[in-house]
Amino acid sequence: MLNDPLAAVLSKIMNAERVGKREVMLVPASKMIKKVLSLLQERSYVGGYEEIEDGRGTILKLSLLGNINKCGVVKPRFSTKKNEFEKWEKRYLPAKDFGVIVVSTPQGVMTHLDAKQKNIGGKLLAYCY
Repeated sequence: MLNDPLAAVLSKIMNAERVGKREVMLVPASKMIKKVLSLLQERSYVGGYEEIEDGRGTILKLSLLGNINKCGVVKPRFSTKKNEFEKWEKRYLPAKDFGVIVVSTPQGVMTHLDAKQKNIGGKLLAYCY
Protein backbone atom coordinates (compact mmCIF):
# COMPACT_ATOMS: atom_id res chain seq x y z
CA MET A 1 0.00 0.00 0.00
CA LEU A 2 1.30 3.43 -0.91
CA ASN A 3 1.52 6.18 1.68
CA ASP A 4 1.33 9.01 -0.85
CA PRO A 5 -0.02 8.05 -4.29
CA LEU A 6 0.36 11.59 -5.68
CA ALA A 7 4.06 11.60 -4.77
CA ALA A 8 4.51 8.19 -6.40
CA VAL A 9 2.85 9.37 -9.62
CA LEU A 10 4.87 12.59 -9.85
CA SER A 11 8.08 10.67 -9.11
CA LYS A 12 7.27 8.20 -11.88
CA ILE A 13 6.62 11.08 -14.29
CA MET A 14 9.93 12.74 -13.37
CA ASN A 15 11.88 9.50 -13.84
CA ALA A 16 10.28 8.89 -17.24
CA GLU A 17 11.01 12.49 -18.31
CA ARG A 18 14.67 12.17 -17.29
CA VAL A 19 15.26 9.10 -19.43
CA GLY A 20 13.32 10.58 -22.36
CA LYS A 21 10.30 8.29 -22.53
CA ARG A 22 7.29 9.41 -24.56
CA GLU A 23 4.66 7.78 -22.33
CA VAL A 24 4.34 6.31 -18.87
CA MET A 25 1.84 4.00 -17.15
CA LEU A 26 0.57 5.30 -13.80
CA VAL A 27 -0.96 2.70 -11.50
CA PRO A 28 -2.66 4.47 -8.57
CA ALA A 29 -5.44 6.43 -10.28
CA SER A 30 -7.64 8.66 -8.13
CA LYS A 31 -9.77 11.74 -8.72
CA MET A 32 -7.05 13.93 -7.17
CA ILE A 33 -4.35 12.50 -9.45
CA LYS A 34 -6.56 12.94 -12.52
CA LYS A 35 -7.28 16.56 -11.56
CA VAL A 36 -3.57 17.34 -11.04
CA LEU A 37 -2.75 15.72 -14.41
CA SER A 38 -5.49 17.74 -16.14
CA LEU A 39 -4.07 20.96 -14.62
CA LEU A 40 -0.59 20.03 -15.89
CA GLN A 41 -2.13 19.25 -19.28
CA GLU A 42 -3.80 22.69 -19.43
CA ARG A 43 -0.41 24.31 -18.84
CA SER A 44 1.25 22.09 -21.53
CA TYR A 45 3.56 20.22 -19.18
CA VAL A 46 2.16 16.80 -20.17
CA GLY A 47 0.11 15.49 -23.05
CA GLY A 48 -3.22 13.73 -22.75
CA TYR A 49 -3.94 10.71 -20.62
CA GLU A 50 -6.09 7.69 -21.23
CA GLU A 51 -7.81 5.52 -18.62
CA ILE A 52 -7.40 1.77 -19.03
CA GLU A 53 -9.59 -0.56 -16.97
CA ASP A 54 -8.12 -3.88 -15.96
CA GLY A 55 -9.59 -6.31 -13.46
CA ARG A 56 -7.85 -4.74 -10.47
CA GLY A 57 -8.36 -1.03 -11.02
CA THR A 58 -7.71 1.88 -13.32
CA ILE A 59 -4.37 2.49 -15.03
CA LEU A 60 -3.55 5.88 -16.54
CA LYS A 61 -1.50 5.96 -19.74
CA LEU A 62 0.08 9.42 -19.86
CA SER A 63 1.87 10.85 -22.89
CA LEU A 64 4.87 13.03 -22.10
CA LEU A 65 5.93 16.12 -24.02
CA GLY A 66 9.37 16.61 -22.47
CA ASN A 67 8.41 19.99 -20.98
CA ILE A 68 8.88 19.18 -17.27
CA ASN A 69 12.12 20.28 -15.63
CA LYS A 70 11.05 19.29 -12.11
CA CYS A 71 7.85 18.33 -10.35
CA GLY A 72 7.04 17.01 -6.93
CA VAL A 73 4.70 17.14 -3.97
CA VAL A 74 4.74 19.65 -1.15
CA LYS A 75 5.28 17.84 2.16
CA PRO A 76 3.86 18.61 4.63
CA ARG A 77 0.78 19.98 2.89
CA PHE A 78 1.13 23.56 4.08
CA SER A 79 -1.97 25.72 4.50
CA THR A 80 -1.74 29.11 2.88
CA LYS A 81 -3.75 32.29 2.93
CA LYS A 82 -4.74 34.22 -0.16
CA ASN A 83 -1.91 36.75 0.25
CA GLU A 84 0.92 34.26 1.05
CA PHE A 85 1.42 32.65 -2.38
CA GLU A 86 4.53 34.73 -3.13
CA LYS A 87 6.37 33.12 -0.21
CA TRP A 88 5.63 29.62 -1.59
CA GLU A 89 6.54 30.67 -5.13
CA LYS A 90 9.98 31.73 -3.86
CA ARG A 91 10.41 28.42 -2.05
CA TYR A 92 9.21 25.95 -4.71
CA LEU A 93 9.54 27.69 -8.09
CA PRO A 94 12.80 28.88 -9.71
CA ALA A 95 11.52 32.30 -10.85
CA LYS A 96 8.50 34.56 -10.70
CA ASP A 97 5.74 33.55 -13.14
CA PHE A 98 7.63 30.37 -14.08
CA GLY A 99 5.89 27.12 -13.19
CA VAL A 100 2.78 26.35 -11.15
CA ILE A 101 1.89 25.27 -7.65
CA VAL A 102 -1.19 23.04 -7.38
CA VAL A 103 -3.47 24.08 -4.51
CA SER A 104 -6.50 22.37 -2.98
CA THR A 105 -9.06 25.06 -2.17
CA PRO A 106 -12.66 25.02 -0.96
CA GLN A 107 -13.64 25.60 -4.61
CA GLY A 108 -11.65 22.61 -5.87
CA VAL A 109 -8.12 21.82 -7.01
CA MET A 110 -6.52 24.64 -9.03
CA THR A 111 -3.19 26.32 -9.72
CA HIS A 112 -1.90 29.04 -7.44
CA LEU A 113 -2.42 31.57 -10.24
CA ASP A 114 -6.15 30.79 -10.38
CA ALA A 115 -6.36 30.86 -6.57
CA LYS A 116 -4.69 34.30 -6.54
CA GLN A 117 -7.12 35.53 -9.14
CA LYS A 118 -10.15 34.20 -7.20
CA ASN A 119 -8.65 35.56 -3.97
CA ILE A 120 -8.80 32.29 -1.99
CA GLY A 121 -6.29 30.22 -0.02
CA GLY A 122 -5.94 26.49 0.51
CA LYS A 123 -3.48 23.66 0.99
CA LEU A 124 -0.42 23.22 -1.22
CA LEU A 125 -0.33 19.86 -3.03
CA ALA A 126 2.37 19.88 -5.70
CA TYR A 127 4.60 22.03 -7.89
CA CYS A 128 5.79 21.77 -11.47
CA TYR A 129 8.07 23.79 -13.74
